[in-house]
Amino acid sequence: VQLQESGPGLVKPSQTLSLTCTVSGGSVTTTLYYYTWIRQSPGKELEWIGYISYSGSTYIRPSYQSRTSISRDTSKNQFSLQLKSVTPEDTAVYYCARVTLQEYGKQYRAGSWGQGTQVTVSS
Repeated sequence: VQLQESGPGLVKPSQTLSLTCTVSGGSVTTTLYYYTWIRQSPGKELEWIGYISYSGSTYIRPSYQSRTSISRDTSKNQFSLQLKSVTPEDTAVYYCARVTLQEYGKQYRAGSWGQGTQVTVSS
């Protein structure tokens, strides 16, 4: 399976960051997989933002719940991240990945990952 992130590389403060992950070689409905968003800022650990499961259920890390949504378009085999009210602290490389529940949250790249996309929040 291959995953590819797409979206703007530059977002202004207070705006909404929208990223899409296109999955090929597999389906976003394949049983027992979780389609996740992760980010990493320079010098910091991997931060798992949340996932949408093969069944369509979602989980968002509590610290993100108030401003984050994850959705999918099964007809396009894509899933998406929306992060509202961004600040410069949201500047990071954003990754999408397909993982099992046991792989979720690890501090290494378990599962299948996209190459990552740099997002900078700046006016």
